Amino acid sequence: MHTATITSQEIQAKIDLKTKPQGALGILEKLAFQIASVQDTLSPELVNPHIIVFAASHGIASEGVSAYPSEVTPQMVLNFIGGGAAINVFTRQHGINLLLVDAGVDYDFGQNERLVDAKVNFGTKSFAQQPAMTNAECRQCLEKGAVLVRKVQQTGCNVIGFGEMGIGNTSSASAIMSRLLNIPVSECVGRGTGLDEEQLGRKIAVLTKALEHHQHVRNDAESVLATFGGFEIAMMCGAMLEAARLGMLVLVDGFIASVSYLSAFKIDPSVQRYAVFCHQSDERGHRLLLQSMGADALLKLDMRLGEGTGCALAYPLLQSAVAFLNEMASFESAGVSQKTERSA
Repeated sequence: MHTATITSQEIQAKIDLKTKPQGALGILEKLAFQIASVQDTLSPELVNPHIIVFAASHGIASEGVSAYPSEVTPQMVLNFIGGGAAINVFTRQHGINLLLVDAGVDYDFGQNERLVDAKVNFGTKSFAQQPAMTNAECRQCLEKGAVLVRKVQQTGCNVIGFGEMGIGNTSSASAIMSRLLNIPVSECVGRGTGLDEEQLGRKIAVLTKALEHHQHVRNDAESVLATFGGFEIAMMCGAMLEAARLGMLVLVDGFIASVSYLSAFKIDPSVQRYAVFCHQSDERGHRLLLQSMGADALLKLDMRLGEGTGCALAYPLLQSAVAFLNEMASFESAGVSQKTERSA
């Protein structure tokens, strides 16, 4: 096991001795501390950042839980491939590599150099009727996610974000959250892609019934993922676990990605050390989910798009945290007097 060569006291001292009052850079100081700790160095760097977007179709979408039809999932993947989605814009803006993954979309994309084919099946089953996937499919998702991250890490990448696309996946995520945290599903459910009051009521009713239907399923993360999950949610879980195992910084996007993280945390709690929660989604369950995990998100912009957009927008904050730690003068180097301790 890797033994740290830099102590937390050394990292904190470097932060505290910068030319500023202690704590004056707020959350950036916590971020700098985390990055330096994870990388075990007083001079951290962010190398070859990547965001992986996993896409998959959901059987639960056939139960009328979404404002958009299932065909939007492959249509949006084609938009990603064409470079026209929000995540394309923001990753281009910030110089982040974007990897698009077909985890299980109900569509044949053929050979496409802009899309990684990791398809487990052509969408999940409706968990209102039966488990969304088999245990073997869930295991396949976890392994494929890990393989993808290993390949990315071989490019020198040490910071990786995750996003998703899949009509119906807020329903899947709400059910997983409800089950793993033992919170009523009505508190986990939001409007997803923009449901009205009547549609939201239907979504809650469908999910409540589905959770009752599967109440005898074991409460471990893999069983819950297989029962209620999407291929993209399970694959992202496997990817997060592997990224943490490899010592990479894990950028967690919004509600769906945070549910993947919750599943990963239930499998291996050490993933927490590597996780940076990028933004608090406008999706209702996300605030509750972050609270229950004791997590603070870097941004709150009322976004609920997914795609890894929160990761892309938060990335410059990580760059700033690393930059001040590496480049800002210390009191000593700048010849600035420190705060004096007054005697009582």
